[in-house]
Amino acid sequence: MNIKGKSAIVTGGGRGLGKAVALALANEGVNVAITGRNETNLKATVEEIKNIGVNAAYAIFSVDDESAVKEGIESLVKELGGVDILINNAGIGNFGTIEEMPSETWEQVIKTNLFGVYYAAKAVYPFLKEKGEGDIVNVASTAGLKGGGNMSAYAASKAAVISLSQSMMAEWRKQNIRVITLTPSTIASDMSIQGGLTDGNPETVLQPEDFAEWVRDILKMNRRALIANGSIFSTNP
Repeated sequence: MNIKGKSAIVTGGGRGLGKAVALALANEGVNVAITGRNETNLKATVEEIKNIGVNAAYAIFSVDDESAVKEGIESLVKELGGVDILINNAGIGNFGTIEEMPSETWEQVIKTNLFGVYYAAKAVYPFLKEKGEGDIVNVASTAGLKGGGNMSAYAASKAAVISLSQSMMAEWRKQNIRVITLTPSTIASDMSIQGGLTDGNPETVLQPEDFAEWVRDILKMNRRALIANGSIFSTNP
């Protein structure tokens, strides 16, 4: 399916996975808006997107603030002239033992990673419902499929995202809205490298561009087809 001319919003699109997805969609002719908290990163990425030859915009907000998310999404939809695709990518990763991690940190991971997906999807949904179709890609993690030591907050948040996303899919597919739950394994992002999860070796470890190509290809499938859930791993890390 040709996705040229569609409009997408990518949360956490200023760097890492979000930026890679934004650029991959722009290269398909998709107009792209990105969100985040770092204006310098957002501005730089928007310039890269514009240089590809499509429309681009950005909004600064934290996804854990429902009113800011709603206001930001609505402003981006207006600026793009509509929305067809939401990539729910924004998230944080704080790692540590259950015993040592402060409760406030644990709660913030849940607030950002779970409520952020909920707030953004809820803000975009009315526009897709009115249009009669659309795509929402929720980025979870294999950590949400199987928790591990030192990642209780992150794993719990991603497990909740998987369940929430499946509920969205069950409800919203009736409006021809495809809700896709993706569970990538470790990718060489700033978060995973700084968190000590990988050395980021491009010869062996998944790169953001690999994930972006996967998202692009899923979105290009015929609209009668829905990839409800999918995982991606490094072949031999």
